[in-house]
Amino acid sequence: MESGARLPVVAHPGEDLGYDVFALEGAVLAARATVKVRTGIAVEARHPETGAPLGLLVRDRSSMAARGLATTGGVIDAGYRGEVLIVMTNLGDSAQQIQPGEKIAQMVPVPVLTGTVHDVENLEESVRATKGFGSTGK
Repeated sequence: MESGARLPVVAHPGEDLGYDVFALEGAVLAARATVKVRTGIAVEARHPETGAPLGLLVRDRSSMAARGLATTGGVIDAGYRGEVLIVMTNLGDSAQQIQPGEKIAQMVPVPVLTGTVHDVENLEESVRATKGFGSTGK
C-alpha cells in the first residue's frame, strides 16, 4: 500500500454490498473527460468463509453520480495484483475536482464463475428462446 493510501471500507458490514474506495491524489476532471484516479492500493479478494478467489466489480458511488461523475471501467479480476485505478468520466459541462482521500467508487465482490467455452451444435430449449430487445414490454 502506498503512503497516504486508505484501505477500502464497508460502513455497514453484512448490509452494504460494496467497499468504498478512496482517491490517493487529487484530480481535476474536465467536462466530458475521462481520467484514471489512483488509489494506491492493490487487492486480493477472497470469500470470507471458503477462501475462494473473488473478482471485484467497480461501481459508482451515488454521491459521485449525483455530481455527474461516472465510473466507466470496472472489472478487477481475481488474479490482478497491480494498483487499483478507478476510471472516471465527467458527464457534465463543467470541471469537477476530486480531493485526496475522497470516496470515489465502490468495489463489489463477486464469485469467479468462468470456465472453458465449448462449441456446441445446439443450445438447450428455453421459454425466452430468441426473444430479445423489448420482448417483455415497455
